[in-house]
Amino acid sequence: MRQQQLFWLTTLIVGGNIFQAAPPLQAQEINSETSLSSPTLQETRYLASASMGQMASVSRLRDVKPTDWAYEALQSLVERYGCIVGYPDQTFRGDRPLSRYEFAAGLNACLNTLERQIQGNNADVSSSDLATLRRLTNEFQAELATLGARVDDLEARTSELENQQFSTTTKLNGEAIFSISGATGGEPEGNDAQITFNNRLRLNLTTSFTGKDALITGLQAYNFTASKGITGTGSVAETLFPNDASILGEGMTSLAWEPQFAGFNPQNLEPSCGNNSLCLYKLLYIAPITDKLTAFIGPKAEVTDAFPAILPFASEGQGALSRFATLNPVLRMSGGTSGTGLASAAGFIYKPNDVIDWRALYGSVNAAIPGNEGFPGTPLGAGLFNGSFIAATQLTLYPNDKLDLGLNYAYSYHQINIAGTSLTGAETRILGDLPLTTPVQFNSFGATVNWRVSPKVNLTGYGAYIMTDQAGSGSAYTNLSSWMAGLYFPDAFAKGNAAGILFGQPLYRVDAGNGASLSPANIGDRQTPYQLEAFYRHQINDHISITPGAFVIFNPEGDAQNETTSVFALRTTYTF
Repeated sequence: MRQQQLFWLTTLIVGGNIFQAAPPLQAQEINSETSLSSPTLQETRYLASASMGQMASVSRLRDVKPTDWAYEALQSLVERYGCIVGYPDQTFRGDRPLSRYEFAAGLNACLNTLERQIQGNNADVSSSDLATLRRLTNEFQAELATLGARVDDLEARTSELENQQFSTTTKLNGEAIFSISGATGGEPEGNDAQITFNNRLRLNLTTSFTGKDALITGLQAYNFTASKGITGTGSVAETLFPNDASILGEGMTSLAWEPQFAGFNPQNLEPSCGNNSLCLYKLLYIAPITDKLTAFIGPKAEVTDAFPAILPFASEGQGALSRFATLNPVLRMSGGTSGTGLASAAGFIYKPNDVIDWRALYGSVNAAIPGNEGFPGTPLGAGLFNGSFIAATQLTLYPNDKLDLGLNYAYSYHQINIAGTSLTGAETRILGDLPLTTPVQFNSFGATVNWRVSPKVNLTGYGAYIMTDQAGSGSAYTNLSSWMAGLYFPDAFAKGNAAGILFGQPLYRVDAGNGASLSPANIGDRQTPYQLEAFYRHQINDHISITPGAFVIFNPEGDAQNETTSVFALRTTYTF
């Protein structure tokens, strides 16, 4: 094993008498399975790391403990002679065999260190030790030469790539989603949604100026807007629920990767990106202030850029299929997850230790508008501090390696009578039958948990309670609640795949008064809605996955007169 083999190298350097009593190193002791093959990239990196720097203390090796039988030998090798014996990730991996190339890399590092010590008259090495070192150098001469040649080749190729790359400070990554979906049910006078073929493409450019900061520039194109606009006409929600769905095209049938305000800009109600036009959807700068405090600011940002999602269902391209299942509704307040970078935001991330993560932000959806014309010209308001805004915070706790817990609070002010979550048709005119121009304010509370019961099973869920009050004159109020519980199965049936099943209550009015109706005129028979969802993600390779799944909504839009609604989807995701 690797510890035993490096023990002999250590005793060679520590004391020649011990080494002389031991059997000489033979090729079969250095993992005969790899002794005749070319060095792997991992082995070449090992040699490169050995030549670039020395490890100051054996305590930096994360997987070596003082109770290990070879600890003192390793301590002498690292601390007395300055020879690096770890991998770049600060592990030793003493439970795996050592190839001749890896042994040659460690030998080469020690030879270089001793050579410097001898030249500086700082070495205490006997003539017998030097003779043994020469013998080992001769025995591993071929491996040292091969590794050296490969490192030189890698350096040349790296230099060539650096000269030809797009930018030395910017990296590109992207995601393309193809989806086929359809839906049945809805209102008695509604129609089943036709089967549609949609796409969403995102290209993210991440630029670092210091190596620790990041400027994120995101471009996207999608085709969810063939006939959808300010009235929502043509959306799945409006097709199924012509009366109960939001006039903005929002409803309980929304897909996770479907933009919230597809095809129009809610800041001025004008047509916006759609029909696969390439548009800016993210512009955000993140930089560390101290080792525990990070700040962020951007004119196009979303709450999920700053707050951990916690739910394993959260990825729009790899997780659950419905918008309901992927995030706590509190994170979606005020268009915080519009998918179009609706808000300008600034905030901080404070991580005092590995257990506590505290984040907060202030966001405005109308920061770039200088004049407030009111509805319909600037329905959300104008200015960074005038009109609609949100102030939100999340405390995330990691008490152990199995449990993640997030606690959320958000205060929002909206110049018009909407919630901005895109989770239910009830959120437009959220204060019952009061006019759309009624200003409202929200106090939103949420909690999210994920418990890794075992390597193959996660138990997860969330709860949310949103208190809505009429702002200014009037005292109307409406309270809404939502919850979800689910099981997530990583590596289901094969490594890299995943499956999930979940059940919960979509956002629903539970209390109202002082002029706000608990059952607005468009609701025929008020009943609690429930949703059941299941999906399976098959990972074809590192870059392509296919996810079939479906969800069923009982009492959709909180109306028992509506038919049970089923939505199915087949999502293919490409990442690069």
